[in-house]
Amino acid sequence: MKFSTKEDIEAPIDVVFREMTDFAVFERAALRRGAQVQRSNEKSYPDTIITWDISFPFRGRQRNMRAELTECDPPNRVLVKSTSGGLGGEVVVDLVALSLGRTRISVSLDIKPKNLTARVMVQSMRIAKNKLKARYRMRVARFASDIEDRYKDGLLT
Repeated sequence: MKFSTKEDIEAPIDVVFREMTDFAVFERAALRRGAQVQRSNEKSYPDTIITWDISFPFRGRQRNMRAELTECDPPNRVLVKSTSGGLGGEVVVDLVALSLGRTRISVSLDIKPKNLTARVMVQSMRIAKNKLKARYRMRVARFASDIEDRYKDGLLT
């Protein structure tokens, strides 16, 4: 099951890439939502590949996930792969400079079931796919808008 969306941001590609790779911000956001996040290594990119062990409640059970930054091509691409039980996932963020002060961000999420239980869960997600797509687009748009607003306010340089 794949979700993808594109947004244009009124900010230079270097600024957008720096915000996309500020993983500490994403870690704190996950902690605020009740997840437990632990980096498996304390170094940061580009010194080493970053991996996270994440635990979060979902559908009444505690789930565990391992996420790994597998590709980082500044300032064009970020690829994070994850595994959780019978599910595999891949988040790809591609950045394209439309002009010196404008960047297009393309974010895609691909979820692949690896066993029967995961297939049933993904199948149930397909029933609500339009609603999930709308929420996905809204969150990416909100993230892009936040970067744009902070850049316009002079908080990002």
